[in-house]
Amino acid sequence: MTEKACPVDEAAGGGGPFSEAAPGAAPPGALPGAALLQAVFTDLGAGLYLTDSAGRISAVNPRAAELLDRPVEALLGADAHDLLHRAADGGVIPRSACRIWQAFERGHTAHGECPAFLRGNGGLLPVSWMASPVRQNGRLRAAAVLFTDASERLAAAGRQADQLAALERLTGRLAVVGEAGAVLAQVPEADEALRRLGRLIVPRLAEWAVVDLCSGLDDVRRALVVPPEGHAGDPVWEGPLPPVTEDSGAPLARVLRGGEALLLGPDDLAAPADAPLARAQSELFSVFGATSVIITPLRTARRVLGALTVARTDPARPFDAAELALIDDLGRRAGLAVDGLRLAGQRREIAETMQRHLLSPLPEGGRLRLAARYRPAPEGSEVGGDWYDALILADGVTALVVGDVLGHDLKAAAGMAQIRNMLRSVAWDRVEPPSLITDRLEHALLAVGDPVLATMVLARIEGPPEGPWQLHWASAGNPPPLLVTEDGDAHYLEAGQNLMLGVEWHDIGDRHDAVEPLPEHSTVLLYTNGLVHAPGDDLDAALERLRRHAAALARRPVEEFCDRILERVPPPGRVDDLALIALRVPGAGEEA
Repeated sequence: MTEKACPVDEAAGGGGPFSEAAPGAAPPGALPGAALLQAVFTDLGAGLYLTDSAGRISAVNPRAAELLDRPVEALLGADAHDLLHRAADGGVIPRSACRIWQAFERGHTAHGECPAFLRGNGGLLPVSWMASPVRQNGRLRAAAVLFTDASERLAAAGRQADQLAALERLTGRLAVVGEAGAVLAQVPEADEALRRLGRLIVPRLAEWAVVDLCSGLDDVRRALVVPPEGHAGDPVWEGPLPPVTEDSGAPLARVLRGGEALLLGPDDLAAPADAPLARAQSELFSVFGATSVIITPLRTARRVLGALTVARTDPARPFDAAELALIDDLGRRAGLAVDGLRLAGQRREIAETMQRHLLSPLPEGGRLRLAARYRPAPEGSEVGGDWYDALILADGVTALVVGDVLGHDLKAAAGMAQIRNMLRSVAWDRVEPPSLITDRLEHALLAVGDPVLATMVLARIEGPPEGPWQLHWASAGNPPPLLVTEDGDAHYLEAGQNLMLGVEWHDIGDRHDAVEPLPEHSTVLLYTNGLVHAPGDDLDAALERLRRHAAALARRPVEEFCDRILERVPPPGRVDDLALIALRVPGAGEEA
């Protein structure tokens, strides 16, 4: 470095900081000699400039001149703040806001990162810096500013930030996939599952979304429109759509005909519509706006069920290939879920129809009043094997039955039909106790029918036409009958309990019966387990709820009695179907 590049030596004069001490005269701990300090100043790997008390540059080392892309002569004597200090965006920093100047002015040591120094070529040099005051005899005489090029560190930090952002995006996408899987698996109704999926996609992945379903190219309907935030939903967008034409090259038509997922840019969206279906799609693009769109099929291995369209409106944020794969995966999951829910709904409808047709009308005539109710399981659960029945036997006695074949599927419903029909045949012409009839039914089932497990109560209402009557019953694993008297006393009939049907082979006569007198105006309620049981619910508490509610309804007409029981008693979270039958005993001389 020339003497001009390091004027500190000249300003200090002999004996200054760069002056050599006399040989052998340096006391222990003395500062290095001027030559060594000069070497340090010259060879320092960081930039260093010194200023005088007015902030003018008084000395510059070679590394500073190199980093700033300025000759030493252009730096010496210049105001350091005006010449060099800039904001990260290149703007001029007021002295009052410049931390380097503040450190000099206040006489404090300070350090920082990422203001920029203006280079000689007009570029900006991001720097890490330290500014320290220089005092002589207690007075602030100068300042030293040490700085390094922070470009590589900032670039590394930027790369790390980009990697973290990419990881966050990936995590967010995986979270959407996980949540979508949960939504589609847990919601039992197809349209509601699609609505929840749409609310998951918007606004996390797209500004708006549409689901179109088709049961054939001539039967297309818009099932869901999730509009952009702040845009009111309009039912007019949902409903029937024009058919898919074989010659249309429009993206939606291609996907519905079995094509792969498509990523559309501005040019694709601006293409003229070639069919009514394409025009219907273009209307949405026009109303909601779109600069980047993905259309993916809702497909199964057998067919295409529809299409999912998602759109973004910000030109700076188009969909990429990774997002195309993500949306395509969501479409595949949605297609499988919709197909599964449709099939489950069809099975459920078939089973319910069969079950309801097997529930015979209650017998009319006579003085006994009967009412019965059947409720299928809540939406999404499979149909069960619950039933009720009432018939007049050959000896004129009224028989009541409720039962439940274990299971929640078509097999359970078919088993219910088998037991019901066999029971009618076995009981019709036999004047026998209910326990013997139940044993004979079980023998018949084990001998000639498919093995089934079932619970059941069979009861005979015995007595002369004018009364009094008694309840003669046997239970095969069913909840106990409930007897409610006119004055509101309600209690369960715990006797007559036996093992359920199908557990093991019984000799005829192994089961036992019970008999209970029936007071005038009393009510007998037979019911299946679905009325009082739900997963996680306490059965004793549920039975007590039923008892209290039935007692409060003691004087209601028997039809209203049944309706009100169903309104108030079934436990939350019920997953089973249920059947019940109620008998109201008339008073003396009371007409039918």
